[in-house]
Amino acid sequence: MNATKIRVAVVGVGDFGRNHARVYRELEQTELVAVVDADTERAQRMAAEFGTEALSHIEALAGRVDAVSVAVPTVEHARVTNRLLEQGIDVLVEKPMAASLAEADAMIETAKKRGRVLQVGHLERFNPAITAVEKIVNGPLFFEVHRLGVFSPRSLDVDVVYDVMIHDLDILLALVCAPVTDLKAVGIPILSDKVDIAHARVEFSTGAVANLTASRVSTERVRKMRFFQAHEYVSVDYTRQDAVRIRVSPLPEGAPGGFPPFQFEKLPTEPEEPLHAELRAFLDCVASRGTPRVDGAAGRSALQLADRVMSGILEHAQRVQLKVGVSQATR
Repeated sequence: MNATKIRVAVVGVGDFGRNHARVYRELEQTELVAVVDADTERAQRMAAEFGTEALSHIEALAGRVDAVSVAVPTVEHARVTNRLLEQGIDVLVEKPMAASLAEADAMIETAKKRGRVLQVGHLERFNPAITAVEKIVNGPLFFEVHRLGVFSPRSLDVDVVYDVMIHDLDILLALVCAPVTDLKAVGIPILSDKVDIAHARVEFSTGAVANLTASRVSTERVRKMRFFQAHEYVSVDYTRQDAVRIRVSPLPEGAPGGFPPFQFEKLPTEPEEPLHAELRAFLDCVASRGTPRVDGAAGRSALQLADRVMSGILEHAQRVQLKVGVSQATR
């Protein structure tokens, strides 16, 4: 590894990949060696924008880079990631980590055999609001989650469950830390042949219950989570990167009866673009050979739960005779 900078590349420079390239150029500890894309014209355009080299295939990266962000279409995640890992390159692969659990298992096994870092791009884990909330979580029992966005053709290769809801499924698994015991889901296609809006009710072995709604056909953008734990209510706004905790304060001894006062506390956060935080964490693991916060196992768990949500949606669609297009859950 370069003594002063970590040599990096981005494979797949569409919307997501372009942002990875941008942040790598902004980080002091990296040297952006190349961008790779099957679309030669796009690769050259991105290379010119970020002052690096354009390549058309990943084999040219062998021996030239230490770490790579993979932002190709989901169906290509496993093939590209495994080949990079085999070349001795550490990888951050965008979510969902693979098109199937079998592919995810193969990626995890390849990383283990080659002694490489494998991180999955669940960006919201690095949102300052979630970082703050993780410090005060104490047996949460009920979640309400809304992640709504306006329509974009950007990620229509996957259902909204894998494109949008999977962020919140990953966060739920991290905050509750317990197996899922029951799940009900419904979803429908609106503007594409995939599921564009979905709702799921997830129950955990701890007794925690989560209601999640995800949409990519909303008229407004909403990214919020609320949860309740003993004597507390916590509200998270991903867009504003803030979290508020409301607690019941005990009545002073000898005070007259009545409703106890509420205490409002804005949790301390340090504003930062989540992608900056995510890539910095990845690079720290590359340098230290540490385990990523969102490693292959975490990425697989989120994918597995997303598959269960999609299975629930398809089961519901069959029951009400609703036509739903071929989805990732049927792979």
